[in-house]
Amino acid sequence: MTLAREVLGLAINLENGESILPPRVDLLPAGRRITGRDGRAWNNPDPQKVADWNNQRGLDVVLDFEHASELKAPKGEPAPAAGWLADFRVEADGRLTAAVNRWSPAGEKAVKESEYRYISPAVIYDRKTMNIIGIGSAGLTNKPNLALAALNQEQEEDPMLKELLKKLGLPEDAGIDAALNAITTLQTDLQTALNSAQTPSLDKFVPRADYDTALNRATTAEAKVAQIEKDNLEAEIETAVNQALKDGKIAPASKEFFIATCRAEGGLKSFQKFIESAPVVVADSGLGGKAVETGGQVALNADQTAIMQMFGNSAEDLAKYGK
Repeated sequence: MTLAREVLGLAINLENGESILPPRVDLLPAGRRITGRDGRAWNNPDPQKVADWNNQRGLDVVLDFEHASELKAPKGEPAPAAGWLADFRVEADGRLTAAVNRWSPAGEKAVKESEYRYISPAVIYDRKTMNIIGIGSAGLTNKPNLALAALNQEQEEDPMLKELLKKLGLPEDAGIDAALNAITTLQTDLQTALNSAQTPSLDKFVPRADYDTALNRATTAEAKVAQIEKDNLEAEIETAVNQALKDGKIAPASKEFFIATCRAEGGLKSFQKFIESAPVVVADSGLGGKAVETGGQVALNADQTAIMQMFGNSAEDLAKYGK
């Protein structure tokens, strides 16, 4: 394995909002591929191995000014420390961070007075695979290669952020990243809902045009069935009344009266039951089925009058429906 050292410009992600001197600093961003502004890229497939490599050495890593320990020290030039790094670890989101064990007076002054705003790690990596092995040193700089938060940026309480976190149902200390993630989730859910509304599941919804077509067909079918049932009933009534006329059990003049009576609900069954036991009341008169009229009204015999009373009809009903 052929190792090399390379300087990366990286902005520190400040986590402590109470001081401009953070107790921990970011050294590598999350991700298996790290690409700088200048286009150079390295692989970071296992950030925990990088943290372990530094922790197992048992030595603090120098934090200097403009990578003096990498560029000036080999020439015998001064390379004063701004601070010392230890306790390397991988955060939950994949960032590699380290604790600042101690700030030197010069380093503290440079950060507090905004002389330097960013940090840049010098990585040790495998030339063949470009995999990062460890952190050789880090330097304060004003020209970071990777853009993160500034070193001396204070994280004061933001009332708008606090209200946003509350609306999102997040803890007050969740931070802006958690809020952005929650908003992204809401946007995704909204888009999913919109897509579902535009293309609903066909096992639960049908297009309006298809529904209207099916409804019209059902209504038409019901109307046809109702008409068929009505026609069938009329045919049955006609058959039953004509048979009663033929058998002499009702008078020809009463035909329309009995037809009207049979049209009432249950009327046909009542008529059929009556005819079963009714005697023959009309002999062949030779009138050819013509009714005998008296004074412009149909004359009822005793049997017709009895039948009329049984069905609860009046002479006026006969005059109205019997013709």
